[in-house]
Amino acid sequence: MNKDLHVVVLMGGWSSEREVSLMSGKGVAAALRERGWSNVTEVDMDRNIAQVLAGLRPDIVFNALHGHPGEDGTVQGMLDLMQIPYTHSGLSTSAIAIDKELTKLLLVPAGVRMPEGTMVRSETLFERDPIPRPYVLKPVNEGSSVGVAIVTDESNYGNPIGRDTQGPWNDFDELLAEPFIAGHELTVAVLGDEALCVTELKPKVGFYDFDSKYTDGLTEHVCPAQVPDDIAQSMLDMALKAHRVLGCKGASRSDFRWDDAQGEAGVYLLEVNTQPGMTPLSLVPEQARQRGISYGELVERLIEEALP
Repeated sequence: MNKDLHVVVLMGGWSSEREVSLMSGKGVAAALRERGWSNVTEVDMDRNIAQVLAGLRPDIVFNALHGHPGEDGTVQGMLDLMQIPYTHSGLSTSAIAIDKELTKLLLVPAGVRMPEGTMVRSETLFERDPIPRPYVLKPVNEGSSVGVAIVTDESNYGNPIGRDTQGPWNDFDELLAEPFIAGHELTVAVLGDEALCVTELKPKVGFYDFDSKYTDGLTEHVCPAQVPDDIAQSMLDMALKAHRVLGCKGASRSDFRWDDAQGEAGVYLLEVNTQPGMTPLSLVPEQARQRGISYGELVERLIEEALP
């Protein structure tokens, strides 16, 4: 691979995941320089990004953005128009995968088990529960557990949920309601066309929300997960099938819940992330290390797959 290529690492932006993206991007840029790449430019994306890229004339963009507009197909479409190669998934895959309802429409008919869900207007939550408790409320097109609430009989959200109670209903007009699946939080990374391994995530407090993901010490990562072989294989197979059906490129990460009281029938895929994090706490680099792939090698493999 030609290490003289001009690589622009695109990071930051204005999504709710901006700070995580900056950590991802800085890690990627540092790894490339350590491995002898001579022409690496870090770009904190603003609204003039097309003009900035036109001036920089990169050979390839490493997309280290998370959330909107770097993970929903918007930036991918711009880069396609500018004929600049980029890492990770393309426009259509990104637009579908960030939308949890669209993702279900493709994956469930393909045999991937996902929780049944229903879209609800946030206003209706103040009158009645959309489905029996316990249930999960989440924005349909956000990632990294942004805006997720678990509503139980013991929760402080009340019954019905109060207008003055803080929750995602304050920030989003519509939410996806899904039955809460008891049990274990697990995740599988796919690199290229290979599912790497299964990690179990054990939050010290509460559930695996945004803070638990990105605050050191709040979540224990068990990698590889100590689950029965058939359960692990089920998740590996489902993650790889999701990656292929959606048309993901580079790396993806599929998040699961497993109700161990139901055996293999209790394995549910929750969502597919097409721009998984590349921070020191991120799960894809951790699983890559478990398979003998260093952080720097991972970054280079993502670039190599994206080059024409």
